[in-house]
Amino acid sequence: MVEIQDTLVSLDIFKEMFCCDYKVCRGACCVEGDAGAPVDMEEVAGLEEAAEAVWDELTPGAQEVINEDGVVYIDQDGQFVTSIVNDKDCVFAVKDAEGNTLCAIDRAYQAGRIIVQKPISCALYPIRLSYIGDDVTAVNYHRWDICRCACELGKQKSLPVYQFLKAPLIRAFGQKWWDECELVARELKKAGYLECRMKNNCPMSRVKYILHSSFFISNSLSSAYHNRALPVLAKSDSPRSALFF
Repeated sequence: MVEIQDTLVSLDIFKEMFCCDYKVCRGACCVEGDAGAPVDMEEVAGLEEAAEAVWDELTPGAQEVINEDGVVYIDQDGQFVTSIVNDKDCVFAVKDAEGNTLCAIDRAYQAGRIIVQKPISCALYPIRLSYIGDDVTAVNYHRWDICRCACELGKQKSLPVYQFLKAPLIRAFGQKWWDECELVARELKKAGYLECRMKNNCPMSRVKYILHSSFFISNSLSSAYHNRALPVLAKSDSPRSALFF
């Protein structure tokens, strides 16, 4: 993983290719799965506002669920997620004339009818965020069978996950974070870390490690990070590894 500011970023977002192929999947991520999309507590009020604005576009089943349970519920992991219809469809999922699934919030936002955006977890997919303590966010790549077509299209376009998700990553973490992310990607590529793809002969396949973005910027770790209470992960024979002890 790479540490960029207060995030721990999986190398998968630099190595894996991804580009949504809507013509093939037809918005399946909005109606597949057994739980709603993760929602931050700060997003709930905005979703309630958005529900009012797009109310007439929602399905009768979605309206019933929202009336009874609200726009979000707490899943088995204790996480706020968007409410779902029949244990499947997101309440904000709607169909267009061709039967494709769309997000009612996103459609209204793109049309300039509302200022609320769809949950950041939706915008960031296939990246999933999780939290380590109070101040560190893990940024991981999530694999899902229904997105195989997106992986294939991403390979055709040679489009890494992080580049496909540039706009939502800036929305989530800011422009400075993105600038560091791009710098890290360039340096990882120069060092050959992205080409080896974790094969047995790659030094990165033999260790668990954290690279720090400041290593690429100044070739040395900030003393502030040396003083953080992070566990010993491993020693690496890679000259570019920056490890916490």
